[in-house]
Order: sequence, then structure tokens, then C-alpha cells
Amino acid sequence: MQEPSRLQRDLAPKIIDLLRTERVQPGDRIQEIDLARKLQVSRTPVRAVLEQLTAKGVLQKRASGGYSFSMSGTADSTAPPLPAVDEIDQLCLRISADRVSNRLPSRVSEADLMRRYGISRPFLLRVLSKLSAVGLTERQLGHGWAFSPKIDDALGRFESYAFRLTIEPAGLLLPTFHLAPDWIDDMRQRHVAMLAAEWRETLSIPLFEMNAAFHEGLAAASGNRHFQNAVQQQNRLRRFANYDWSYGYDRVVTSCNEHLEILDRLERDERDIAAALLRKHLERASILARPEES
Repeated sequence: MQEPSRLQRDLAPKIIDLLRTERVQPGDRIQEIDLARKLQVSRTPVRAVLEQLTAKGVLQKRASGGYSFSMSGTADSTAPPLPAVDEIDQLCLRISADRVSNRLPSRVSEADLMRRYGISRPFLLRVLSKLSAVGLTERQLGHGWAFSPKIDDALGRFESYAFRLTIEPAGLLLPTFHLAPDWIDDMRQRHVAMLAAEWRETLSIPLFEMNAAFHEGLAAASGNRHFQNAVQQQNRLRRFANYDWSYGYDRVVTSCNEHLEILDRLERDERDIAAALLRKHLERASILARPEES
């Protein structure tokens, strides 16, 4: 079997964590498309990891397609217990909050982070891998890591919304706009699942990633790479601050429902209405970011 890539090595424990979190039982069907969607990666590396876990006996292939969990596998039982997904997300939130408040410098060493948070190096590397996957950290020479740029203050966040208000609704009205039906279905399912979940602090991470995927997907559908690049850059700048969700669960419900209404209009090809709804959605969000007058 070919040596697994770094991405595949990072994905393997995440997939096992996800199966544990969802309490998958022996015989339950496991599909690569579901894992790829939940982990926000393409199906190719997920398929490779599932093949590796099958070879180790952790999973087994089903005759009808897909995989199922196998209790006969020894690879997982001989390994030390993996931290729960929530533990990883909790540290991601702490690091994000410390970076936003400048308690962490823009460059840090692994030793500094291990001392600061009282954690082991394997656990830290899993956290940094998760942050790196969404562009928040980048490994430097040696054992150092650099954090991505961020929006530092309320004025910067307000200016970000002003910029997005200029380009995002306009992207929906371009003659090159095209949105695949399966993307709409996937987005709708993710938003409904978020609304159905019992809210907890660590859900702020998948909440932001879902929101980012929504806005970047609309920008990609514009057919103009400059629109897509601009929205992606804005999300990279906003990610640190938005991981630390401070607007309450009511805002989560409002935001999800507004997204769902935009999807409904786009599915009916009512792009004028969808663009107006998107503008209203961003305007409401920008009010929360508006700097207080002195």
C-alpha cells in the first residue's frame, strides 16, 4: 500500500473521532461522501483513509457499497485514547480568543504553546493541523508556527462588511452565475442540521465554516474568480474573531433561516430577490460589527 500523505495522516484520527462522536455501531454504514462533507475535504483523501482503515481491520467493506465499523480491528484498540473532538475544538477556541486579544504573538513555537496550555505535543499538533487546514496557521522552519492575518478591531470588521455588501449581492446578478442543484441541497442539509443541534460553545467552529462555505459557494457560482478570491480572503481575515461566537443562539437561528431563504429563491432562479435578501442579511450582520461612537 502506498505511503499515506500528510493530509491522510491528519484525517485518520479525525475520522475515528467523528465515528466515535456519532456513536457508530458495528454494521452501521459509513459513506465517504458524508465524511468528506462533515470534514470539509474532498472525497479522494477520505477514500484513501477508509481504505487504510479497512486494511488495518478497523473498517470493512460492505457488499452494497460503503464501509461499516468492525469490532475485530486491533489498530484502534492498541492506540492510546484520542482526545474527543470537543477537546480539540475547545483549544482551537482558546487559541483563537488569545490571538484576537493579542495575548498570543503572530509567531509562536510549539514549546511555548505546550507550556501555555499544558498539553502534549501530539495533541497540540492535532489542534494546529486543524487550524492549518482552514488557513489560520502555517508551519515555519523548525518548530515554529505563524498565525494568519486578522481583522483587529470593530472598525475593521465594519469595513469588511461594507466591502462584502459591494461585491457579494452583485455576484448573484452576473450573467455567468450558475449554482449546481447538489450544492443547494448540501447547504440546505447542513443548515437544517445546525438548527437541529443542541447549541454549545464549540459549535461556533462548524457554524463559521458552514457560513464561510455558503458565502464562498455563492461567490464561486458567480463565474468570476475575482469575486471568489475576494470572499475567500475576507473569510480568512474573519475566521479568528468569528470562532469566538458572542452573538447568542438567537443570531444563529436568524442567520441560518436567512441563508435558507436565499437558497430557496436561488433554487427558483429568483436571483434579483436572492440578491436583495443577501444584501439585507449582510446589512443586519454589519450592525453587530458597527463600532461604538465615542
